[in-house]
Amino acid sequence: SLQVHEEILVEERARGEWRVVINRPAKHNALSRNVLLGLSEAVSAIGANEDSRVIVLAGAGERYFAAGGDLKSLASVKDEAATVKMVEESRSALDAIRDCPVPVVAYLNGNAIGGGAELALSCDMRMQAEWASIGFIQATLAITSAWGGGSDLVQLVGPARAMKMMSHRELVSSEKALDWGLADTVIRQRAVDKDIEAFIEPILQCTPRVLRGIKAQTRAWRQGLPYAERRAVEQQQLLKTWLHQDHWTASDKLLAWRPK
Repeated sequence: SLQVHEEILVEERARGEWRVVINRPAKHNALSRNVLLGLSEAVSAIGANEDSRVIVLAGAGERYFAAGGDLKSLASVKDEAATVKMVEESRSALDAIRDCPVPVVAYLNGNAIGGGAELALSCDMRMQAEWASIGFIQATLAITSAWGGGSDLVQLVGPARAMKMMSHRELVSSEKALDWGLADTVIRQRAVDKDIEAFIEPILQCTPRVLRGIKAQTRAWRQGLPYAERRAVEQQQLLKTWLHQDHWTASDKLLAWRPK
């Protein structure tokens, strides 16, 4: 495994799969500014590799995916200029995930709370461990979401549910998260590796170009591009994939197949 940052572990697996782990279990994988920067650099580097297919992002241990911003590292942020700088730095770190050209799938190996929930929602999909919860509990600190996560939450679950989650400081269980579309699959305690593999395998069967084409379309929607522009992105990605040899190879294979 390759380590790009002392608290971010990066491992390249077969077929363009990458694992990125926030490695601060003793501090509940709290997101210091330094950790966010390391995360952003790792994701950007993987996205720039043409053979990459998918990034699985997790926290170390089983208790926390990420417990939010690192309060010690944020204690000195006391005036408007410093606050704006902190928000812009941290939000752009999460934007590296939102804008990564390949899918980023969060594995919530433990609780994702506050800024950790914002990190989870910056990813394209979420695999939530059955023992993990996700919660926008920023109001406990008498603040609101800071890193673009509020916008993501409203898009994902709708305004009323987002308001309830934030104002009730609700910790949403894996079962409820799946029902709401906050999570895309639940990972069982006794079958962690098997369940993650089952979710990732169909993604790995897509070509890198197809995955980039899918991500380009979901990114265009997330950024609120107008309908005509989203359709232009779709057409552009179809041209890239249709005219590529991967398509003709797959097409020939399908045409050659005949039921016995």
